[in-house]
Amino acid sequence: MTQPQQGSLFTRYMKAFEDSVKHTGACSACPGETPCADGVPIHDRFARLQDAYNARQKQQR
Repeated sequence: MTQPQQGSLFTRYMKAFEDSVKHTGACSACPGETPCADGVPIHDRFARLQDAYNARQKQQR
């Protein structure tokens, strides 16, 4: 049996964006410049996927 294929980079990027926005909206500590301990991995994942997506877009031009 094969592993299920992960979503496209764009799909994962948009999901990470959604997770980041939802967390920021629900967390009183995160709207500032320094996210809370729970928010750090959420926001870091979004930033990594955003960088990867932007790099891929530049390669395709």
